[in-house]
Amino acid sequence: MAGITKHPNSPFWTAIFYDGAGAKVRRSTKQRDRRLALKTAMAWEDTAKAGREKRLTEAQARKVVGEILARSTGESLHFHSCRAWLDEWLAGRRGTTAPSTLAKYEQTTRDFIAHLGERADLTLAAISPKDVRSFRDALAKGGRAPSTVNMAINKTLSAPFLSALRLGYVPTNPCAAVEALRDDVEAIRDPFTTEQVGDLLAAAEGDWKGAILCGYFTGLRLRDVCWMTWDAVDLTASVIKVKPMKLGPTALHPFGAELAAWLRAQPRGIGKAPIFPTLAGKGTGGRYGLSGRFKSIMEKAGIKGRTLRSGDVGKAGKGRTTSSLSFHSLRHTFVSALANAGVSAELRQKLSGHADERSHATYTHHEMENLRGAVAKLPPVGAAS
Repeated sequence: MAGITKHPNSPFWTAIFYDGAGAKVRRSTKQRDRRLALKTAMAWEDTAKAGREKRLTEAQARKVVGEILARSTGESLHFHSCRAWLDEWLAGRRGTTAPSTLAKYEQTTRDFIAHLGERADLTLAAISPKDVRSFRDALAKGGRAPSTVNMAINKTLSAPFLSALRLGYVPTNPCAAVEALRDDVEAIRDPFTTEQVGDLLAAAEGDWKGAILCGYFTGLRLRDVCWMTWDAVDLTASVIKVKPMKLGPTALHPFGAELAAWLRAQPRGIGKAPIFPTLAGKGTGGRYGLSGRFKSIMEKAGIKGRTLRSGDVGKAGKGRTTSSLSFHSLRHTFVSALANAGVSAELRQKLSGHADERSHATYTHHEMENLRGAVAKLPPVGAAS
């Protein structure tokens, strides 16, 4: 039977009991109260006996440890399952996180739970880097670009585990130990020609026509365009105020006459009303996402890019294939057309909103009045056709 003893030079009682292997052990209870120390010793011995007899379950072990902690400190021990913690963490983000960011968190955590299967109901600390790495590889096999996968793992999924780490619920963040995927694309993406942009406009319908014009005349990314609201547009000055979703500060983008004409022809919305209501709030991924729908417009226009391969390019037939042309190519087109029109590198960099010269150089292929004059040099693309 468990007992306790106390060394004259120690303020704490020591438990004496038989461990899971049947060996007699002594362990400090960190208790000054004799009654509480004896309860702790007896709980340890009962747990060890259950272990020896193969009767100990994870739930019983958590209960015993939780009771000991409660008696010692008055605090409860938190044992979250992965599923329960992710749900709790998401609930705390609602109302404090931008809708687009929250949607990304919800999608990624939902996909991760589905990938884990039964393991989602294990304790949070049981989720290992192996689980995260398996999820990473599944996303890549599903056709996600390496940069998209890396963002999902290293930022989106990592956030709830980082919160759990700070609260002491887990000893480590399993996402931190997972390596980022390499993105060994054979070549950079291509720009559209001015004629191809005209063909895209001819094939596009409704909001897509305006979105393509916006991409061509501002160089903005797909979601920055499609989620744009009317309060960001000043038709008198022909400028758009944009806070990029990816990075960078809020900036003013002057735009050309063809885009201005398209905007003036639309029913004017108020405040946060979307400029492109059939595209706003939609995700970019998947066959029916924004990127997939733009690809359908390319196919209708008879435009096909080069086939690029990313991922494991060192092995024949391996890696993810993608096209050298996408909506993002309008960003390349924007910068390249400016360069061909003789616009200085400094002005091109300001207009495209690139963070540094290195990222700017990737897109180059071959103050406000100056910027507006630069945009005016973009060749027309026949928006009226």
